[in-house]
Amino acid sequence: MNTLVDRLVPARLGRSFRWLLASSWTTNLGDGIALAAGPLLVASLTRDPFLISLAAVFGWAPPLVFGLYAGVLSDRRDRRRIVLAANAARVALLTGLIAAIATGTLSATVALLALGLLATTEVFADNTSATLPPMLVHRDDLVVANARLQTGFITLNQLAGPPIGAALFAAGTVWPFATEVILDLAGLLMVTRLVLPAHGRAADAAVRNMRQDVVEGFRWTVRHPAVRTLLLTILIFNVSFGAAWSVLVLYAQQQLGLGPVGFGLLSTVSALGGLLGTGLYGRLTSRIRLGDLMRIGLIIETLTHLILALTRSAWVASVVFFLFGAHAFVWGTTSVTVRQRAVPQHLQGRVGSLNTLCVYGGLVVGAPLGGALAGAYGVAAPFWFAFAASAVFVVLLWRELTRIATEDAAQPAVA
Repeated sequence: MNTLVDRLVPARLGRSFRWLLASSWTTNLGDGIALAAGPLLVASLTRDPFLISLAAVFGWAPPLVFGLYAGVLSDRRDRRRIVLAANAARVALLTGLIAAIATGTLSATVALLALGLLATTEVFADNTSATLPPMLVHRDDLVVANARLQTGFITLNQLAGPPIGAALFAAGTVWPFATEVILDLAGLLMVTRLVLPAHGRAADAAVRNMRQDVVEGFRWTVRHPAVRTLLLTILIFNVSFGAAWSVLVLYAQQQLGLGPVGFGLLSTVSALGGLLGTGLYGRLTSRIRLGDLMRIGLIIETLTHLILALTRSAWVASVVFFLFGAHAFVWGTTSVTVRQRAVPQHLQGRVGSLNTLCVYGGLVVGAPLGGALAGAYGVAAPFWFAFAASAVFVVLLWRELTRIATEDAAQPAVA
C-alpha cells in the first residue's frame, strides 16, 4: 500500500501536499455529485424553463462577482483559514438545504439562492486552494502536483460524481446533498492537517484598500509576457468554446441524432480522454516544452471545432470528444503550472482571480453568441464560428506563445 501511495504521490511532495490532495479529491467528488443533483433539484420544483436555466447562471455568476475579492483576500490573510471557513460555510448551507427538503418547505427560488451561495463559497475555496501547491512543493514538482490534482478533478468531479449524484437523487432527493455534506466535512478535516509557511500581510492590508490590491495584481499581469499571453489566450478561446458548447445538447440531438443518454455519454467519453491525458502527461512534459505543448493544444482545439462542424457521425464525434478530453486535461494542468511558477507568492490569489474572470468572462460572452448563431443559421454555425475564431487567434498569437515556457517564467518564492 505504501508503495502505491509513493508512486501516486511521491514522498518528496511532502505530507502537507498529500493532505491537500486528499482533501481536493474528496471535495471534488462532492462537487461532481452536486453537478447532477443541483439542476435535478431545481427541475423537480418547477417546470419553468427560465428558472431551470438560471441554475447554470447562478453557477457562473459568483466567480465573476466575487472572483477579484477572493483573490485579494487570499493574498492578505491566512490561506488555510480561508479554505476552512469556505468549506464550513458550504456545510452549513447544505445542512439548511437538507432541512428544507426534508420538511417540504423548499421552493425553486430558495433552491436557486442556495445553489448560488454554494457556488460563492466555492469561489473562495477554489481560488485560495490554487495558491497552496506553490507553497508546499518545489517549482520543479508543480507539474506532478498539478497533474495529481487534475486527475482527481477529472475522475471524481466529471466522471464519477455526476452519475453518482443522479443515482442518489433517484433514491431520494435528500441523499446527494447529505453525501456532499459528509464529503465536505472530511475535506475540511484534512485541510486542518496542512502546515503552511508564513504568508499574508494583515498589517499592511489595514492601510490599503481593495482597489489598490486589484490594480497591483492587474499591473503585474499586464507586464508579465507569459502570464499576460496565457490569460488572453484563455479569455479568447473560452469565447469560441462557450459559443460552441452552449448549444451542445441541441447539436447532439439535431446533428448527431443522439438522445439524452447519448448526450450524457459524450461527457463520459471526454472524461475518459482526460484519463489518457493523465497517463501521458509526465512523458509529454519531459519531452516537450510547456510553451510548445500549449501551441499543440490550441491546434487540437481549433481542429475539434472544425471536425464537429462537419461530421454527422456520433462515432466520429465520440473520438473527437475523447481526444478533446485529453487535450483539456493537458492544457488545464499546463496552464496552472505556468501561472504558479511565474507568479510571486504574494500575488498568487489576485492573478488567479484574474484568470478566473477570463475563464468565466469568455464563457458568458460566448454562450449567448452561440445561441444566436444556432438560432439564425443552425446548430453547426457556432462550431464554424469557433473554428474560424480559434484559427485566427492561433495565427496572431503563435509567436507570443513561445513566451509560455518553463524557462521564461519568473522564479516565485517556494517553501
